[in-house]
Amino acid sequence: MNTVDQFVSPLSVNRAAERRTVADLEAADAVVVQSGAVLALDGRLVELSADARPASALTIYVGREGDRDLVAVVPADAAYGTQYDGIGGERMTGLREFFHDSAPHGAAGQRDSELAATAVAISTWHANHPRCAVCGETTEPVMGGWVRRCDTCERDHYPRTDPAVIVAITDDEDRLLMAHASYWSPRRYSHLAGYVEPGESLEQAVHREVFEEAGLRVRDLEYLGSQPWPFPASVMVSYRARVEDPTINVDGDEITDARFYSRQELAAAVADGTLVLAPVGSIARRMIEQWYGGEVPEG
Repeated sequence: MNTVDQFVSPLSVNRAAERRTVADLEAADAVVVQSGAVLALDGRLVELSADARPASALTIYVGREGDRDLVAVVPADAAYGTQYDGIGGERMTGLREFFHDSAPHGAAGQRDSELAATAVAISTWHANHPRCAVCGETTEPVMGGWVRRCDTCERDHYPRTDPAVIVAITDDEDRLLMAHASYWSPRRYSHLAGYVEPGESLEQAVHREVFEEAGLRVRDLEYLGSQPWPFPASVMVSYRARVEDPTINVDGDEITDARFYSRQELAAAVADGTLVLAPVGSIARRMIEQWYGGEVPEG
């Protein structure tokens, strides 16, 4: 299996775009999404039949599985997430936590994470773009929730995804760079990352971000894969690279600390709690584990 195959897999659920305008959305099974959280139980999405769904402020067609359609519903009751009291322990779960909880479920967890990311990304886009960016008038969801249409100026608006890059950097001793961002909790370290700016390629963004944040020049870029990261509307594109000179000079603004770790040093730092890694289920954690050679023991 090559590197990209380890990070990227085909869609688990057929998005069936041709059914967005013809499927009976009110009769479909549903997942519930609200304010960046999904209804879940023990790392799996809770799917509700049509007669068990809450009254919906927004319904989004998310795909077809076998002979059934699936939708994501945003409850009309704004307090749904705080009032929900599932009989079996179901609860509204933030997407980061859900990625972590679903990871041990293998292919089933990947399928649920895919649906959850889609539901959160699209519902967040709707919440943040209620008006036409051209004329300012109210827009309405169409195409199964995948388009917002302005009847005033007859324009269609589509969901946006902002590309970001993340890079696993090693030196000539195969030590891995771990950095702490100023806005993270204490002891949390991960790879350097940043948004792609207009007019640059993904690879150019890697070179720029690494130099801006840590004063490092990288070479031998290799694409690893990507992950939807709807916080609120990104796709994280991952690379690995090597440094020409391992001398670090952090910018002191976005990045306040960075250093290279051997595998033994990283494992020891994680074990004694001085280093907190990216959560299980994130592409950042998979990049660390690929370099490490497996799961990093914790605690």
